[in-house]
Amino acid sequence: MKLRSLALCLSTLCAGFALPAFADQLQDLKGRNELRCGLKTGVAPFASADPASGAVIGLDVDLCRAVGKAMGFPVALVQLSVEERITELTPGGRVDMVVANLAYTKSRAKLIDYSNAYYMTKEVLLVKKADAGKTLKSLEGQKMSAAKGSTSEQSIGLQHGIPVSFYDANQALQALKQGEVVGFVSNMMSAMNYAAESKGTPEELAILSEPMVYEPIGIGLRKNEAAFAADVNKALMAIEQSGELLTIWNKWLGPNTQYGIARTDKVTPIKDLKFDPME
Repeated sequence: MKLRSLALCLSTLCAGFALPAFADQLQDLKGRNELRCGLKTGVAPFASADPASGAVIGLDVDLCRAVGKAMGFPVALVQLSVEERITELTPGGRVDMVVANLAYTKSRAKLIDYSNAYYMTKEVLLVKKADAGKTLKSLEGQKMSAAKGSTSEQSIGLQHGIPVSFYDANQALQALKQGEVVGFVSNMMSAMNYAAESKGTPEELAILSEPMVYEPIGIGLRKNEAAFAADVNKALMAIEQSGELLTIWNKWLGPNTQYGIARTDKVTPIKDLKFDPME
């Protein structure tokens, strides 16, 4: 009888020690009551400093907060570098999710999971205005800049260019302005912003008409956290159906902004989209 009692006690004790192994991200989040959302800053209109207040503002900021509100959690914004968008999603990382214009690629999908896509974008090549009429074919074998670790960087090889990588997009842009490269690769929205800012200056830039690649954008999630991922997707669908996602889009990218882009995409599982994923 004593042996049976001892065995039962040890079994219960061991089970108690094993509990943390079964705790998932959603349970941890509920205990902490703070959703940590990673952002890549310095890229308007997604996440950049407000000149007046210094606060970080943009589409990604508003989306972080909208998703957090729909999930029932206050949001803490965490600024990340390009590379940290992936590394900080590993267990023990600083963030629960990443909203940072994060395009789907095969290699990233091995390291992290994605929410449903909330829009489709394309990588484009910014060039000096004098080169605006050139084709991607005519620029093969020439140097093109991009932020290190970005899909912009990956797309250069697909178009047979020579990638020149920089720590962030601003440094890559300067390389184009200073004539170190023939073009700078960026997502379409950011490229439109850079082109608009340069208009009428000696360094005026233009966007090549041919896109480098098309890609879906989703929220970066920790690998194999099904319950958390389901809640994020539920939140995305809720703000889509309520019209809040359209409101956020129109505020930063819509017809009454300098970008003038009407929202035609809907929140869609990435597996249901037709596109050629990059490695």
